[in-house]
Amino acid sequence: MSFQTCKTFTKFERQLYHYGTFPEGFHWGVSSSAYQVEGGWNADGKGPSVWDTFTQKPGNIPNNDNGDVACDSYNKIDEDLHMLRALKVKTYRFSLSWPRIFPNGYKSSLNQKGVDYYNRLIDGLIANNITPMVTLYHWDLPQVLQNINGWDNPEMINIFNEYCDFCYATFGDRVKFWITFNEPQTIAWSGYGLGQIPPNVNQPGDAPYRVAHNLLKAHAQVYHTYDEKYRASQGGLVSISLNAEWAEPLDINVPREVVAADRTLQFQLGWFAHPIFKNGDYPDAMKWQVGNKSELQGLTESRLPSFTDEDKAFIQGTADVFCMNTYTTKVVRHVTSRLDIESYETDQDAEKDNADGSINTAVNEQKAVAWGLRRLLNWLKEEYGDPEIYITENGVATGIDITVDDTDRIFFLNTYIDEALKAHNLDGVRVKGYIASSLMDSFEWLKGYTVGYGLHYVNFKLSSRPRSPKRSAHLYFDIMKNNGFPLTEDVEMLYGHFPEGFMWSTASASYQVQSILTNETEFCLSYL
Repeated sequence: MSFQTCKTFTKFERQLYHYGTFPEGFHWGVSSSAYQVEGGWNADGKGPSVWDTFTQKPGNIPNNDNGDVACDSYNKIDEDLHMLRALKVKTYRFSLSWPRIFPNGYKSSLNQKGVDYYNRLIDGLIANNITPMVTLYHWDLPQVLQNINGWDNPEMINIFNEYCDFCYATFGDRVKFWITFNEPQTIAWSGYGLGQIPPNVNQPGDAPYRVAHNLLKAHAQVYHTYDEKYRASQGGLVSISLNAEWAEPLDINVPREVVAADRTLQFQLGWFAHPIFKNGDYPDAMKWQVGNKSELQGLTESRLPSFTDEDKAFIQGTADVFCMNTYTTKVVRHVTSRLDIESYETDQDAEKDNADGSINTAVNEQKAVAWGLRRLLNWLKEEYGDPEIYITENGVATGIDITVDDTDRIFFLNTYIDEALKAHNLDGVRVKGYIASSLMDSFEWLKGYTVGYGLHYVNFKLSSRPRSPKRSAHLYFDIMKNNGFPLTEDVEMLYGHFPEGFMWSTASASYQVQSILTNETEFCLSYL
């Protein structure tokens, strides 16, 4: 779908509310991740992760917050299951803590108590008819593996495969939906380029590209492991959750602005989606931009690594469905970046700004722009051959002053889910599931406990970590129960038909349309 087409149908329709429902079997769910909710950072033999190391150093997180206890989900399986059961969700997306299962990252360090915890959680979900959607890696790398340079080390490909192989064998009889990595672009860029999140490596010109190269190979390896050893007996799906924000061209009538917006999408989403869902290789826009800039910077080879033909064949097609996390939309314009700065960011020759109609949230970088979701879904459909799409994270941050009366989240859910419904019902995008982020307020990475995304309020001031449903939880319950937004009686009253034989016509008046020529005024002769 061209940017011009997107502009046409949404300029008018983004103001309209669409009534309708998703098909039977639509996957409604909520999400969490291990470090954000579990706590028990060193309980029962768990090893330290890079996030334990980072957050326990004073000054790294506001108020010196950390995930040592978090929501205490490690000790509150029953409470978590109660929330999920009350919501009547069909799917719960959560992640496994690698250092809880293998404290030093290797199978030789197997921690049975960690395995027992996940068995209890998975069994509890199954008993309540809730489908586990399990993320194998959601950023909490065992610290021991970071000591050998983490994802910048190609040895991680086989080490990760050993861990995933064990998880498939141990939990795969009940887990039928696996996600290998959560937001690999964030891992590569924020972790190894900007150095904002662990492991806090600040090498923006080359490390993100090397890390992404290893992540793609590691993903492909564990996909093939499932394919070869477990798919026939377990019958599950394997994918990867990619993060994206819709990139709206500054001016859709200016070709270079349209190209800049597409290039931005290719650098963020296509970096991983193009190899997996298209041809096993990076997008042409990335190869040209990074290769050309590398040459002009006097380098002997591109800072973007290249795949062999064997690599491409191995990576291509290694996802059964398309999984995507999305929170916001940006307006993009073309810029000519300086060559003396080697950076993934400047390689893109693009600049982002807030989009038209942006609504402030508690996280400044994630303004709410619901109409961008429909455009992004349509772009995915056209770019990647109409895949089945699962929205694996979508939500909004509110401040700590908001407890249960979260009207902003109610507006967000109503408008964002409706845009997904438009994409499905009006545009034919194969949206198969929507996972709200998140089940409950939790440790929000660099924001600590200063913001919350939860459908349930957690009082972190109390050691018991009590959970309370917010107004948004009640709304989401209704949306899931109704499978969308069916036309209700009070709204249906506004729609209807006139009786058979109703007289339809138009009107005019002779003075208004029969023009004459006078010495004062000239009218058009409409009667000629």
